[in-house]
Amino acid sequence: MYDRLHRIEKIIFDVLAVALVLFYAYSALIQPAPTEYHRGIYILITYILVFLLYRSESRFMRVADYLLISLSVFSIGYWMLNFEVINYRVGAETKLDMAVAVVGVLLGVELARRVVGNVFVFIGALMLVYGVYGDYAPELLAHAGDSFPNLCTSIFYKSDGVFGIMANVLATYIILFVIFGAFLEKSGAKQFFIDFPLAAFGHKTGGAAKVAVIASGLFGSISGSAIANTASTGVFTIPMMKKAGFRPHVAGGIEPAASIGGMFMPPIMGAGGFIMAELTGISYARIMLVALVPALLYFFSVFIMVHYEAKKYGLTGEPYGESALNILRKGWYYTLPIVIITVFMFLGYSPGYAAVLGIVSCIAVSWLREETRIDFRAFREAARAGTESSLLIGSTVGVIGIIIGVLNYSGVVLTFADIIIELAHGHLFLTILFVALASLVLGMGVPVTAAYLITAVVAVPALTYLGVNMIAAHMIVYWLSQDSNITPPVCIAAFTGAAIAKADMWKTAFSAFKFAKFLYLAPFLFGYVPAFSLDGSLSDIAITFVLCTVGTWFYSWLLSGIWSRAAVRT
Repeated sequence: MYDRLHRIEKIIFDVLAVALVLFYAYSALIQPAPTEYHRGIYILITYILVFLLYRSESRFMRVADYLLISLSVFSIGYWMLNFEVINYRVGAETKLDMAVAVVGVLLGVELARRVVGNVFVFIGALMLVYGVYGDYAPELLAHAGDSFPNLCTSIFYKSDGVFGIMANVLATYIILFVIFGAFLEKSGAKQFFIDFPLAAFGHKTGGAAKVAVIASGLFGSISGSAIANTASTGVFTIPMMKKAGFRPHVAGGIEPAASIGGMFMPPIMGAGGFIMAELTGISYARIMLVALVPALLYFFSVFIMVHYEAKKYGLTGEPYGESALNILRKGWYYTLPIVIITVFMFLGYSPGYAAVLGIVSCIAVSWLREETRIDFRAFREAARAGTESSLLIGSTVGVIGIIIGVLNYSGVVLTFADIIIELAHGHLFLTILFVALASLVLGMGVPVTAAYLITAVVAVPALTYLGVNMIAAHMIVYWLSQDSNITPPVCIAAFTGAAIAKADMWKTAFSAFKFAKFLYLAPFLFGYVPAFSLDGSLSDIAITFVLCTVGTWFYSWLLSGIWSRAAVRT
């Protein structure tokens, strides 16, 4: 009986995953739905799928899971059906409105607990306590406070709460691009993205590690997660690096350091680029242009450090057995989905529209080889894989809504910039360091995309006050929001690499930290060099990028020498 229930739940999950893909594809291409319905349907399906996938093991608790699913349908359905009416009676909500809001907010906390862990519960609970008892907070952070039902009503119904910007971007863009990544992998493109750099650089000095850098750059932008990228490409590249002679902790550190670069690399940039476009009102095409060269410089930096690491220990590669040109000739069509997405976004089409065309092109290219064809069964598997990947971000919507809702409700958003500026004494350098520290601490408990959004809300005003242009300020926060992936003590991407390499976790973490050093240089370039974010004349921009390329090489060479000498001494 219990096994049959599991099978039924799996069928329900697959049906909802396929329905999610078809609904958002239809909405993006043919009949765009109102934004509220986009958000409501996405959050509702996310809640249901989390309670199905991250289920309790005991039969008794499964009853509680179904009760939570029912409450999710009721509370989110109530919001979808009544959001216009509730907006008209702001400040005069009924007791039913408040009860639904309380249920909705608490469901969001439970959802995050199941997927992300107890840290998120602690953060959500702390913010709720702060929202209710703000009048007892230190003077710098104090506010009037309110009752718990009133606070939940504000968080659940206002546009900066649960159904705010994070939910809007997830429902409009991110879900489609995460699903696109799953379809691209299903089409066989992932193997091409590994084989091509292997043939091109596998025989060079440190060739195995250079393959990891390039493969992570090609696939990382689409995977949407440095951790997922490390886990997927690392299964192949890390053993290959160990076989080539790289020490286990170095092999395990190079892969996550390279994988983070995918989060900065257009056309998809993980998920943060879409949130940036929503926050700034700047077109995503412009954001891609600004992000491109810094992302390439990041990979160039890792590439150079890998080269000198391999040179110091005399690590050479082996010929692949097939030329890169031949592999490109046989598999060039795997680049078409990415090209199509990039071209259509630059032509002014919405990211969602471009993503759907990308998914369609993945299905089309998959049929060029019999073993990779995406038939109905493969379509269902890709839809399920993409939907599961989206749950890691989607499950945080409720708590992110609490955090941003309380920050806006308390007025801290307006004063935080003043606090940072005062602590840094108006110095941009110190301000960027404080932002780095804040994003590192926040990233220990929340996914990096959430860390970016939360930090951006409070830190960007401080950066713009000090003269940094808007897009550069967001780039500073976005780059630094990734630091928790590879910076000890909590660096999940690095620990993932250590597990695959079967290496010491802390040695691997510090190795990843070493190879990703450009992660900490780029924010200062964004802050101090306007042309680095394309703010300036064409000649200024060209000179800046030439100097930055030379400087990146010297910076990477210098760090390689310093760290390598330290390694030799130890």
